[in-house]
Amino acid sequence: MSWEAAADLLVIGTGVAGLSAALRARELGLRVLVVSKDSVSAGNTAWAQGGIAVSCPGGTGDDSPAQHVADTLAAGAGLCSRTAAEQILSDGPRAITRLQRFGARFDTDADGSLARTREGGHSAFRVIHAGGDATGAEVQRALSAAVREDGIPVLEQHCAAELLRADGGRVAGALAIDAQGRPGVLHAPAVLLATGGLGHLYAATSNPEGATADGIALALRAGAVVADLEFVQFHPTVLYAPGGPRGRRPLVTEAVRGEGAVLVDVNGERVMRGEHPLEDLAPRDVVAAAITRRAAETGAGHVYLDATGIGAKFADRFPTVHAACQQIGVDPAREPIPVASAAHYACGGVVTTADGRTSVSGLYAAGEVACTGLHGANRLASNSLLEGLVVGVRAAEAAAEDLRREPRRRAVEAVLPAMPVVNRELLQDTMSRWAGIGRDDRGLAEAQRTLERSSVVRPLRTRQLVEDAALLLTARALLTAARIRTESRGCHRRTDFPATDDVAWRRSTSLRLDVSGQLIQSGTGIARTAA
Repeated sequence: MSWEAAADLLVIGTGVAGLSAALRARELGLRVLVVSKDSVSAGNTAWAQGGIAVSCPGGTGDDSPAQHVADTLAAGAGLCSRTAAEQILSDGPRAITRLQRFGARFDTDADGSLARTREGGHSAFRVIHAGGDATGAEVQRALSAAVREDGIPVLEQHCAAELLRADGGRVAGALAIDAQGRPGVLHAPAVLLATGGLGHLYAATSNPEGATADGIALALRAGAVVADLEFVQFHPTVLYAPGGPRGRRPLVTEAVRGEGAVLVDVNGERVMRGEHPLEDLAPRDVVAAAITRRAAETGAGHVYLDATGIGAKFADRFPTVHAACQQIGVDPAREPIPVASAAHYACGGVVTTADGRTSVSGLYAAGEVACTGLHGANRLASNSLLEGLVVGVRAAEAAAEDLRREPRRRAVEAVLPAMPVVNRELLQDTMSRWAGIGRDDRGLAEAQRTLERSSVVRPLRTRQLVEDAALLLTARALLTAARIRTESRGCHRRTDFPATDDVAWRRSTSLRLDVSGQLIQSGTGIARTAA
């Protein structure tokens, strides 16, 4: 190896979960090292427009933490963990206070109280925001500044290629590749995965370029269990451009519909009328499926979001969306916005407790890469930033507690792995065609065959090869889980099994790798509590 470094806690990823964990671990006296494929300010967090869902004292109307839990369980379609939801959501007020201590500035009403809006699936106005639709950017700014001010070291332009193990299987650090392509060893008795999502499994996504499922692959190859990977949430509304969406597309936040905008097709007909009692404020899976279906029926490939009723206030309330619309020549105050659905959020991931502990000693996960049980089969809008803030802190506290009890061991070996990879565009097109919003067994099987016959084994010498290997392994796991779950639930829609089966399937589908590297089910699945 060309270089090495050491820490008590190695944090892989610089989104809200990773930076929250790093800051809390430093407060607890741990030596912390953060690794980022890009810069400290990169990650999914900065792109989050909607806000943070939190029931704080002084909330408007009849809202309460219990009602927030109830809305979360309802959106999760029977697969949420009530315990995880109660634990994570109850920590919301403390998380917001902590963010404000780090300098985060949220929008306020005339009386100085936090301004609140309502989004799809919420029964109350409980979503706080910053800069209108720039909440993620403000949270990322505050946390990044706090990390710099605290002197926490960040290895930018470094890609984690493999987790290292000590005797007994405990995680002991990671093997990484630096900006010059040189491999090195990061020694750490505790590793936190905070790598974000898997949006680039698909041709069109709201996720930044680095969301390539790295953490899922690292965890699987280290022996961890993953669950609920079949539940990929497609955001109903990304900005549609001529030629169709590809790669990262600008998000049109759900809060636009919360302010009164409605979806119409190219003929001017309301898309959500008769689809759900909440119509345009229905849960995301319902709205995304309706948009996809109507876009196909009309042959246009998209629908419109009519926000003209918001008028001149649009630019002030949603400056990020307004700027993106202007780039394609659309004035939202005067004309409807062309929108389509795109891969947005992974409800599943590495199985953890609400404290971020995984099934592998020394390995923790927080944020979108983790599956705490909060989201179930369909994430409630704006719960994700809150989960990252809360579980990042809780994971740091869990790691500190565990390190006080566990002996520290060096890694047995550090060998650059060789793994199967597939051409990325082929993989994305295959997943978009066969594993999108509407799926059936024939298509899922065809996707598996396509990826299997197209894969080649390559040493993971570059960031792109690390990402391509992660995408392929995660795609295989997602397709396996989607074939196993022979029902439709939440954001998993099987056209050959359109009904929901609570008798057989109110449980999570858990997977792990066996000793030969094959994906197998892990036990009978995690039983979940009904809403």
